[in-house]
Amino acid sequence: MTLPVITRIALASLFLATLVARAQVKPGTLLNQTKSAKPAAAKPVSPSTPTNSPALSVKDIAARVKPSLVTITFTGRDGSVDGTGSGFVVAPDGLIATSLHVIGEARPIKVQFADGQKFDVTEVHAWDRRSDLALIRIDAKGLTPLPLGDSDALEQGAPIVAMGNPRGLDFSVVSGVVSARREVKTGELDADAMIQLAIPIEPGNSGGPLLDLQGRVHGILTLKSALTENLGFAMPINMLKPLLTKPNPVPIARWLTIGNLNPREWQPLLGARWSQKAGRLSVEGLGKGFGGRALCLNQREVPAVPYEISVTVKLDNESGAAGLVFSADGGDLHYGFYPTAGQLRLTRFDGPTVYSWAILKTVPSPHYRAGDWNTIKVRVEKDRLLCYVNDQLTIESDDATLRTGKVGLAKFRDTKAAFKKFQVAKSIPSAAGTAGAENAILQQLETLTTPPSDKLLLSLQTNAAASRAVLTARADRLEKEVGQLRTLARTIHRRDIEAALLRELDQPETKIDLFHAALLLAKLDNEELDLAAYRRQLDDMARDITAQLAAMPDDDKKLKALKKFLFEENGFHGSRADYNNRANSYINEVLDDREGIPITLSVVFLELARRIGLDTVSGAPVPGHFMVLHKPAKGNRQLLDIFDGGVPVPPKREEELRLTDEDLQPATKRSIIVRMLRNLITGARATQDAAAMLRYQELIVALTPESPGDRIGRALLRLQNDDPEGGRLDLLWLLENRPRGIDLDRVEQLLRSLR
Repeated sequence: MTLPVITRIALASLFLATLVARAQVKPGTLLNQTKSAKPAAAKPVSPSTPTNSPALSVKDIAARVKPSLVTITFTGRDGSVDGTGSGFVVAPDGLIATSLHVIGEARPIKVQFADGQKFDVTEVHAWDRRSDLALIRIDAKGLTPLPLGDSDALEQGAPIVAMGNPRGLDFSVVSGVVSARREVKTGELDADAMIQLAIPIEPGNSGGPLLDLQGRVHGILTLKSALTENLGFAMPINMLKPLLTKPNPVPIARWLTIGNLNPREWQPLLGARWSQKAGRLSVEGLGKGFGGRALCLNQREVPAVPYEISVTVKLDNESGAAGLVFSADGGDLHYGFYPTAGQLRLTRFDGPTVYSWAILKTVPSPHYRAGDWNTIKVRVEKDRLLCYVNDQLTIESDDATLRTGKVGLAKFRDTKAAFKKFQVAKSIPSAAGTAGAENAILQQLETLTTPPSDKLLLSLQTNAAASRAVLTARADRLEKEVGQLRTLARTIHRRDIEAALLRELDQPETKIDLFHAALLLAKLDNEELDLAAYRRQLDDMARDITAQLAAMPDDDKKLKALKKFLFEENGFHGSRADYNNRANSYINEVLDDREGIPITLSVVFLELARRIGLDTVSGAPVPGHFMVLHKPAKGNRQLLDIFDGGVPVPPKREEELRLTDEDLQPATKRSIIVRMLRNLITGARATQDAAAMLRYQELIVALTPESPGDRIGRALLRLQNDDPEGGRLDLLWLLENRPRGIDLDRVEQLLRSLR
């Protein structure tokens, strides 16, 4: 139905007048300088150090510097280039200086020289978040480093040259003069006497060198002024020198956190590129085995025979091949069952070459859905193998050559494949239950209405997973029922999540597992999310922290160990370049990417603290920027900004925030989940996803049923999603409960307009 314009406007006005969404906001602009800023007095400008070197022309400087200049790129969450900047060689053995924000914090990084040579970064040799500086290393020798000057001696008004890669263009050069030394307050940096330049700094220039006319580096380009386009800033090169003498190196394998497999769960073999995100494993690239074969073995203990393994797999191209392996010795001995060229194949690998490859059986199957997700399963018995696709027996073999070893995944040729729902157990039930159960579910649909009755929902919810599978399959077959069936499947799933959330949050506060509740929010939008896998991952992290602690540690040592583990050793950080990405609100993706917004990073911090026995911390519901409150047994309390690496908030900053006593009261776990839902609504509103907004609002009302503002919000969203009956029920609730501050006459008018 389409509501009259007057009705929609009136209801929207009522909604906007009463509903207050306390959503988190993006941090301010990078440069918060004001026009009244004055040159720093603490560090007077010093005259240049005398030199006998003659001044070079800008042309000569560019020619001399260009071989040492590099373009740096890093990729984002979707694998595309997410940022471009500059850098320069500072040591002949592959050491390159740049700005920290250029390398993206926990992103795959590549370097390219002017002559076209490209290198992967092998190590982040040193970095300092406060000064926004970094040193990276590539596998190269005999490079030409640029000489470093003394930035303290750089004279105001001195001519300078800047080189870089502005806006992703080819290497370029621009000249200007030093304007001043100025204290600049940024979101990351303390007030430092940066070098103010009378030259423009464009995106892509960051990380490039600032040189004097002798070709010596005096600064690293870092900021563009918010006041004028022809003004920029550079970090003094003297701030880089301590990083050269006292580095804090991290191998790139440790730095690259996006998509890394958990080594406790998976062991890749024979090459290819395996990655993990949001509960799915993906693989691409040729393996080193014959035919491009590559394996990824699961590290869990395999049950004794008989046992079953299964996975849901999707190929990017049906000419490829990918699926299950079992009875694997970690080398070249194993079975494989997988789709290939639209058929199903069972094979046995007895060695490294094609001559030791036995194809036991290849068959077509009407139950295989080409181009779609398919669930394949193998039952391993003492004297036979049973292979299934989508719960239908496809291959039976009496081959009993191999029976011990690990299980896992395999891919062949240049296949790109994705996997989800990997399982190994004594017995794995079918996804949708028996045919009788499926028929029983379908029979209940004869009385399907929109919205569905509570009686039907309660019946289907008894086996939510089976109901979702059956309903979704029927929707694919019968286009005329697609809308009703998909809506019903999502509603069942949402109500299932709602029930699980209420069960968790209705417990005493000390018994609530906040991390599990946050995972349920992520599962709302990702039905295949493996909650147990992420719970194990967080438990593993807690064990790693505990292992670093001495016997009987005090709370201060626990806090230091927790902060060191999260922020220094594993690179968890606030998402500045990608703040509004909804992945930042999904707690599983925060663990995957080690990147999030204040509230999700705080949830990880608080739950790890709980697991290691640190009970002096709690959530602080600061408006617009969630924080953590630390109240030690001795000493003053501290407000910790987890978005900024867990640093204590200075008293002056607390005064600026104008915090109330309420802002510093421990946030209840229910209120934290509601706040996370409001963040999700904000993200969905930005993409005009009304269906998602309603999903989140339904959960908010379930968690805060007495909130009139949230009832009004749900009424509006139900009407936007063509559910006038649901909107009417919320408006009736307002009339029955008569909350203060609501114009009940307007509510009655709206109800009449819906009849």
